[in-house]
Amino acid sequence: MAQRNPLDLNQPGFDPDQYLCRVLKEEALPDLIEHEIELQQQIKSLDSDMQTLVYENYNKFITATDTIRKMKQDFGQMEQEMEKLAGNMSAINQFSAQVTASLDPNRGKIRKLSETHAILKRLQFLYDLPARLQSCLESENYRPAVLAFCKVQSVLESYRHLTAFQQIHADCLEIMGKLKAALYLKFRRKSSTTRELAECIELFTMLKEPAEILCQEFLAHAEIRLMEDLEQLDEQLAWWSDPERRHQAVDILTFVDMGSNGFLSNVCLVVASYNDMFVCRVEMSTDDEESNELAKRKLIFFVSTLMERYFNSAKQRILRETVDSSTCEVYVRALDRFSRRLQAIDRLITETDYSRVGFKLVQEAASLRCRQYLSYLNNEFQSSLVEVRELVSAKPLSTDASQKLLLASVQKIHAKLMERCKTAQADVKAFVQPEVMFANNRSFYDHFCKVDVRENMVVAHFTDMFAASEELCQHGTEKLVGSPLLLLVLSRHYLDLNQSTIGYVMTLTREHFSQDERNVLGIPPTLFQRSKEVAQKLVNHFVHQEGLSISQMIRKSVETRDWLATNEPRNVRAVMKRVVEELTVIDQQVGQLFEEGNRKETGSGSSRRTRPSVVAARSQSRSAKWTNYSPVDTSLLSNIQKLFSERIEIFGSVDFSKVSILTGVIKIGLKTFLECVRLRTFGKFGLQQIQVDSYYMQQYLWRFVSDENLVTILLDEIVSSAVQRCLEPILMEQSVVEAICDRG
Repeated sequence: MAQRNPLDLNQPGFDPDQYLCRVLKEEALPDLIEHEIELQQQIKSLDSDMQTLVYENYNKFITATDTIRKMKQDFGQMEQEMEKLAGNMSAINQFSAQVTASLDPNRGKIRKLSETHAILKRLQFLYDLPARLQSCLESENYRPAVLAFCKVQSVLESYRHLTAFQQIHADCLEIMGKLKAALYLKFRRKSSTTRELAECIELFTMLKEPAEILCQEFLAHAEIRLMEDLEQLDEQLAWWSDPERRHQAVDILTFVDMGSNGFLSNVCLVVASYNDMFVCRVEMSTDDEESNELAKRKLIFFVSTLMERYFNSAKQRILRETVDSSTCEVYVRALDRFSRRLQAIDRLITETDYSRVGFKLVQEAASLRCRQYLSYLNNEFQSSLVEVRELVSAKPLSTDASQKLLLASVQKIHAKLMERCKTAQADVKAFVQPEVMFANNRSFYDHFCKVDVRENMVVAHFTDMFAASEELCQHGTEKLVGSPLLLLVLSRHYLDLNQSTIGYVMTLTREHFSQDERNVLGIPPTLFQRSKEVAQKLVNHFVHQEGLSISQMIRKSVETRDWLATNEPRNVRAVMKRVVEELTVIDQQVGQLFEEGNRKETGSGSSRRTRPSVVAARSQSRSAKWTNYSPVDTSLLSNIQKLFSERIEIFGSVDFSKVSILTGVIKIGLKTFLECVRLRTFGKFGLQQIQVDSYYMQQYLWRFVSDENLVTILLDEIVSSAVQRCLEPILMEQSVVEAICDRG
């Protein structure tokens, strides 16, 4: 316990004398005055609190006094009433004793009379029962009639041997037979509602009708209504299948709603009612489990037959939907509603798995939609090819106005490709939205994203593009008539695909259709390889086509001329000028799409004018000696010279550069020139004309090729072959040749 402090004002053991002595010793006069003022204020505050407390307690005391006085008055009245109640209870007990004493001798008689009255009432009910049943039958109020008959049925069965009850029993059975017939008519009526059917089943159950017959009747009645729903769906399907009546058919979403809200809803209602009436209620059949199992089997067979027909109609309608007839969003909403409603039936009939059947149909529809988009992408690509072909074939591309037309065509094909791929992916992304129920199935999501979208739509589109472009490289095809530039444009396009576009499209596909980053498929390397191969085939075929075009001009000019009767050359032949012009146009066209490329360093520009003179001089010196040698010796000399010359590959692959492509075209043209010269016989002036044409070609072709030695070698062979095929092999003076070529 804490020790008491005599100097603490708030303690019970406070000593004022000690406190006063301590204050006088320790504090100065100003402090004493201030302390006095503080004590006075505290005393006033305590006095005020005391007055308030006394006033509040006084009011409570006055109120308590009034309450006690009022209670004394109330208790006085209550005592008087209790005394009065005790007197009344005593009087009641006396009267009750008197009544009991007076009625006791007649108690047994009254009981017997009451029992007799009850029996008479029952007999009266039995005698009035036929009339009551007939009245209920006529008013179609069947429930009271069934309840009344079931109530007395055991009695009538027990006393039917008595004469008084035989007629009543027979009349009741006859009326109840009519009532059962009326109930069956109502049960089989097409317009009967589900509530009316349930009431009929309940009444039949009270009448002990066999459950098996009731099951058959119930399912037969339900089949009529459900078949009407299926016939409506079949009618819509027939309209959709007929192009002339398709405008009368509803869209896919409305069709699915018709099946879900109509047929499937009625199936669920029938199943739920059937379970309540026959499966879950044992009293409707026998008390063994076999009766319930039999009812379940009948229900499953009934539903399975109808669902098979429903799935057949739904499958035909869903799989006949195209990209043009409905948007992908509407199509997915229809599939989602279709699959959701099937789960309700599976919950009612646990032995079935219609959700799995619907899921397979949804998977098939998703795969089909991706294939439809693949067809759409391929058709759009073919349309792009047609547009580009018309664009590049509209007018010659050598004018300044069309200087960048080929590059614009490549950009157009690329832009349309990106637009198509983005549009298709954005549309089919509706299949994997979180709110779509089947998209949450992992197997569906993985198969749809990796197989349907990635492989069967995106990768397949690239593959089909490659195949369609390769068909353009087939010799003899009529697709390239008037449009060899399409080959050049596509070659540049596929080269761009290889360098960037394929990677971008596949990355975009991965971002849109990938949830698990750890299980992401990479870009197929075959796409890069195939795009490079197709680009190479296209540019090679372009070189071949342009080379053939140049060759055709040269071949006709050689074959249609009489080289033995040719006049002395005064000009370069027009076909050679035309060849140079065509090569100049090709150079401009290829330069729009491909870089210049590398050239082999040879000599200065002045050597290009002197080199042909060496060839001419060598040929002229040989020709001076050919008068002393036989033709066999000349041919042998030419063949020996070819053994030591560089071998030139005419139809080899070219690089993706301007000089390489032009070199390939020129090699084909000069090779054709060479072969045509070898097949002709020349006179003196014919040989000199070939000499002039070759020198003219040498002057202009060097700027187009990667190695001008190739041109020099081929032209040298052309002149040499003309010398060998000439009857009078005399070449023109080099100065004269140069003068003619300078006049052009």
